[in-house]
Amino acid sequence: MSVPTPHISAKLGDFADTVLMPGDPLRAKFIAETYLENAVLVNNVRGVHGYTGYYKGKRVSVMASGMGQPSIGIYSYELFNFYDVKAIIRVGSCGSFSPELHARDIIVAMGACTNGNYASQYNLPGTFCPIADFELVKRAAEACEKMGVNYRVGNILSSDMFYDDANSGMQWAKMGVLGVEMESAALYCNAARAGKKALCICTVSDSFIYPEENTTAEERQNSFTKMMEIALSLA
Repeated sequence: MSVPTPHISAKLGDFADTVLMPGDPLRAKFIAETYLENAVLVNNVRGVHGYTGYYKGKRVSVMASGMGQPSIGIYSYELFNFYDVKAIIRVGSCGSFSPELHARDIIVAMGACTNGNYASQYNLPGTFCPIADFELVKRAAEACEKMGVNYRVGNILSSDMFYDDANSGMQWAKMGVLGVEMESAALYCNAARAGKKALCICTVSDSFIYPEENTTAEERQNSFTKMMEIALSLA
């Protein structure tokens, strides 16, 4: 397939080597307007904002992924395989299972468990373990230390259900899984298959332990700036 694709209207070369990928198009817009110099809108198909500009002299892009593994699966696949993007850093929100993590703390997702079926397409004779790029994990942890934020590195759950009738979150917590979101496993699969780099950095927006700390939609869109700055420092 050539570019533009059915989902991205940008031309070849419009994206930088590294793309930050929030789920929310308005968070992509916020990052571009707040942090990027000379930001140019390079995609707006289906309202999925994609921008390219400069952060501290380094060319960087940001584009939304939408919600869920099928959605980020499409956008990250096209960026990796048709636009020759080298690294995608998801900057998302998540729910926390851990008593050590409060609202606005950060999870650096070294691995992504899933209840989804995304990896079945590869016809592997076993279970694939979706993991992040180690260099990005290491640098993200170092950036968290430097900024003095409370963070944990470990497993996250990429769930296909937001409303989980079985309420299975704490079963994952028994295995040391730190929290839940909906995209990272598909991103890590696509990166592995393309031979590219990926990382998910999530800010805790909701807690299964401290529900009184849960954040609003506006706060999730505009106030998770430490996560954004950590991701930008990796670009």
